[in-house]
Amino acid sequence: MKGFRKFLLRGNVVELAVGIVIGAAFTALVTGFVGAFLSPVIGLISKQSGDFSKASFTVDKVTFPYGQFVAAAISFVLVAAVVYFCVVLPVNRLTAKFSTKTDVEAPKKDCPECLSSIPEAATRCSFCTVQLPAHAVSFPKQ
Repeated sequence: MKGFRKFLLRGNVVELAVGIVIGAAFTALVTGFVGAFLSPVIGLISKQSGDFSKASFTVDKVTFPYGQFVAAAISFVLVAAVVYFCVVLPVNRLTAKFSTKTDVEAPKKDCPECLSSIPEAATRCSFCTVQLPAHAVSFPKQ
């Protein structure tokens, strides 16, 4: 019993549970937004009621309710669009804005032993680990 309690109270399990609950709440929020605002707008644009779920056809006394699939497909595309434009793009912009990573490319030279490209200031090759001759580092004139 102690092992099970320890498993349940581990940080990863609790974080996963919180993530699932927040994900379910967010899904309900986005689905409500799509149903309340985006589906009626599509209905106005297409001059339809926006409710395709009742559409069906019959072949040899067998009914195929294709409207349910069409409604689910439209809902999926709309939910994906809302998530992309309202979550993914803003988060990517914030990440790019506050990112401190800089891509500075150091000057390179070739290792005399393995011919791998290594930084010019290196004193040991990171590939073959050969000791490189010491040299004076020169800085560009400004």
